[in-house]
Amino acid sequence: MILSDFLKALGQITDGRFLGVLAIGLGLTIALLVGFYVVFVTVIGWVVPESFSLPWIGEITWVDTALTWASVPVMLVLSSILMVPVASTFISMFLETIAAAVERKHYPDLPPARSIGVLEGLVDALKFLGLLIGVNLVALVLYLIFTPLAPILFWVVNGILLGREYAQLVALRRSDAAGAAAFRRRHRPTIFAAGVLMAVPLTIPVVNLLVPILGAATFTHLHHRLTRAGGSPSRSA
Repeated sequence: MILSDFLKALGQITDGRFLGVLAIGLGLTIALLVGFYVVFVTVIGWVVPESFSLPWIGEITWVDTALTWASVPVMLVLSSILMVPVASTFISMFLETIAAAVERKHYPDLPPARSIGVLEGLVDALKFLGLLIGVNLVALVLYLIFTPLAPILFWVVNGILLGREYAQLVALRRSDAAGAAAFRRRHRPTIFAAGVLMAVPLTIPVVNLLVPILGAATFTHLHHRLTRAGGSPSRSA
């Protein structure tokens, strides 16, 4: 059934609202990285003098230019590393849009959900990003000790984190904090399995950019399926 939830989410990937969130996330990420590069080059221009003299060598006039050109490959490398986590953070700000799009298409009978604002989404996204990075840094020790099992450990660790985050996101749209926590406790094994399913694509370049979108959509289907199966209809807060 989890696979069915995922396939439904995947089948909606060309939805304009899905693509819009992806475009916004990538656009904000590129703008941030370009802005950071411009600031970096500007700081180099301020800090490094256009020319200075050295004993026995004479006047040096090329250092700032050399540093500026050297910053290009450095920023390209950093961008390739930072693109996914930064883009995922921006995309996570708009995951309510994804959940709402899923509900409008597949669950039109539902009453309006509690709205999660952009600011609240940003705070939650930054908290989750910090938790994700922190836990994986700690888990890095385990990855190094148990190198052959590192991919499985990565999926397990991130499956727990992703499962909790996405289950919390969709549950809070239809319940209060206590209800969301009860939902997670009641369906912990299923949520963990779905989280692992979302963690596997994190290791695939480019595809990992879609994980936040597919995760929110998949868990929206999962939440409504489980609540309806349990005789507890979804409701707005």
